[in-house]
Amino acid sequence: MAEREFDAIVLGAGAPGEVCAGRLAEGGMSVAIVEPELLGGQCSYYACMPSKALLRPADVLAEARRVPGVAVDERLDGQAILDRRDEVIHDLDDSGQLPWLEDRGIEGFRGSGALDGERRVRAGKDLLTARRIVVVATGSDAAMPPIEGLDSVRAWNNREGTTAKRVPESMVVLGGGPVGCELAQAWSSLGCRVTLVEAGPRLLSREEEFAGEEVEAALRERHEVDVRTGVKAERVASLDAHPTSTTPEGGQSPMRGESHGVRVELDSGDAIDAAELLVAVGRKPRTREIGLDSVGVEPGKGGFLETDSRMRVGGREWLYAVGDVNGRALFTHMGKYQAWVAAENDLGRDAQAGAEGIGSPRVTFTDPQVAAAGLTLAQAEDAGMDARVVDVPTDGTAGASFQGKDTGGTSRLVIDNERQVVVGATFTGFETADLLHAATVAIVSETPLPKLRHAVAAYPTRSEIWLKLLEAAGL
Repeated sequence: MAEREFDAIVLGAGAPGEVCAGRLAEGGMSVAIVEPELLGGQCSYYACMPSKALLRPADVLAEARRVPGVAVDERLDGQAILDRRDEVIHDLDDSGQLPWLEDRGIEGFRGSGALDGERRVRAGKDLLTARRIVVVATGSDAAMPPIEGLDSVRAWNNREGTTAKRVPESMVVLGGGPVGCELAQAWSSLGCRVTLVEAGPRLLSREEEFAGEEVEAALRERHEVDVRTGVKAERVASLDAHPTSTTPEGGQSPMRGESHGVRVELDSGDAIDAAELLVAVGRKPRTREIGLDSVGVEPGKGGFLETDSRMRVGGREWLYAVGDVNGRALFTHMGKYQAWVAAENDLGRDAQAGAEGIGSPRVTFTDPQVAAAGLTLAQAEDAGMDARVVDVPTDGTAGASFQGKDTGGTSRLVIDNERQVVVGATFTGFETADLLHAATVAIVSETPLPKLRHAVAAYPTRSEIWLKLLEAAGL
């Protein structure tokens, strides 16, 4: 067994782990990074990137149809879309990531890593010792709910849902959060017959109520998804028959060897038969089998590692946790932010995380998109604020007209009346993600509304939605 010593060891080479390793290496530390799968992690290969590649073509087609004078093919080329998706994820080949590590002098170790006592990590046949810190950035996996029969069928999670090589004839999606809504829309746009089942009363339950309502209406009316809310899947079983799948060219091919089809029975008494079942009901942290017991660490609620504002686990100066594994905010950009916090502290520069408490920026890339930052009205009221909202139509600016008529959507600011600052913002509509960062800056900086009125939005851009919102707020 080879024994190696480094200043820092990072467990997990997803985006948070890479960012942390990179910043530490650029700060002059010797760094090892341990990864059992692909460098770049879930987001690069099985989540954010491939799902957006699947969603984007339908957005482009929808905009082209709204703008006169643009030649429009009324159908999507499914094979070309899947091929482009594969290009985006580099055919699940991470060799392009290696130069980034090499340029920074970071040494990579392939294999599962586990703590083996304080500042020690076993990586395959290697025993690594950290002179300074170990950073746990092992991420999360898709959670599977306790539904009768689910463990006896082959169900898709986000991995199969973003990398499948053919278009199923039909699909049931369990879960009406961002992943479920995005993948229901994406596969429907490619010709799959999709039923979306959400146990709660509405989609996107963590966002403003109008956001879930608008996405649900669009999924039903524009994207032909059968949306069922307020019902639960009680049991799942394989079908004896072999359903067919639709190839991207429109033909059919047998799915033997891949799926026998599924029947999903709901508590409403209905049963849905489909070629595939995609489960998108949440995430669970990768904290099992990483040697936590060897350093006396017990995961907290849900199996997540509890950290302080500097990302330290249990106050230990040598052990940090960043990204999904700590459960603070399960977004790639927040994991990268936490990685910066952890690295800054070990490099002797004080930094404390606070963005999660303010309200992480987040985007659901459906059509309409839902872009939000900070608190919803309900969250602000639960926090004891005297809060009010102002709402305006997202397509009510001159800039929005260039995207074509009737893009719809709602833009909302949540205002703390006592401090006269914005504490939350939500934008629904076509490509509203581009409106979000201004809201994030306003919320984090706690810019008073009278001061914010002097941040003039250029005409004719969609950013003038800020003018409309501030006018609606009385400025």
